Amino acid sequence: MTTWTVSPVADALILLATAGYFRLATRGGQRWPRRRSAAWAGTVLVLVVALDSSVATYAHVLFWVHMVQHLMLIMVVPVLLVWAQPVRLAVERGGPRLRGRVEAVLGARATRLATAPPVTLAFYTTVLVLTHLTGFQSLMVANPWVHDLEVVLYLLSGYLFFVSLAGSERTPWNVPYLLRLVVLAVSMGVDTLVGIVLMLTPYAVAPGFEAGHPGWGPGALGDQEVAGAIMWVGGDGLMMLLMIVIGVRWGMAGAADQTMGRWLEGARARTLLDSGAADGFTRVDDDDDALAAYNARLASLHGVTPGGDRSATQVRGVGDVES
Repeated sequence: MTTWTVSPVADALILLATAGYFRLATRGGQRWPRRRSAAWAGTVLVLVVALDSSVATYAHVLFWVHMVQHLMLIMVVPVLLVWAQPVRLAVERGGPRLRGRVEAVLGARATRLATAPPVTLAFYTTVLVLTHLTGFQSLMVANPWVHDLEVVLYLLSGYLFFVSLAGSERTPWNVPYLLRLVVLAVSMGVDTLVGIVLMLTPYAVAPGFEAGHPGWGPGALGDQEVAGAIMWVGGDGLMMLLMIVIGVRWGMAGAADQTMGRWLEGARARTLLDSGAADGFTRVDDDDDALAAYNARLASLHGVTPGGDRSATQVRGVGDVES
């Protein structure tokens, strides 16, 4: 059986990145949060297991093992990497040159577009569908360069998708927690769709796995059904765990992070105040003038005078009786 692992160049890049991360983490005598360092260690560990172990070997002869590798690369590694916050580390601990370059990249229009949640969700969906429900898998089994392309696609699409949703990494977007949960819930539908299609398809969508079958384990269709179940149950399960973590962080967040986000708060203010003054994103709950205007607006809508008396134009309620 041919052993498929990443190239020595990739291993060297992982080692260099790890050395650079921990060098910055210990720079200046300031303590970098241990949970972030642990997340980086977890990132490297999962990445090595996915690309340099028996998982990498059997991922080319058994579809269900490939699906395990897929979830490690597109979900587990990217989320751990987001929690490690290497971009924030480079900005806070790097020298002026490194900090300037990182800030320039973060401020670029292309970066803002590439990390926008609608764009990353579309990219994530496209990668999932095209690499599993087409002939891509058979090409991957037969061609090492397609395998390398697949690894890059999984890591890139996963990281771009989760970077603005899974943690508090430095990105051009400050996505409100509610919207994060909505986007993740939508992505669960994609995992479910791909998994169910694989389970119900009556023919092998990736016949290339049959050529290198090890002689044990399920047959082609059984292998495909197990792979679909792993995608469905495993993918949705991992996504649900992440949503629980985000929900807990939402509950623990300060008042400044409890809002619905810049755009939604602006829309709320415009609706409540019926004014264009909300375009500057004044938070209704924090600004005294805006709050007073909001209360006055509510009073006028309900026919109540500022002093608390109902106006003569008040609409009778259901229980009012004419004299």
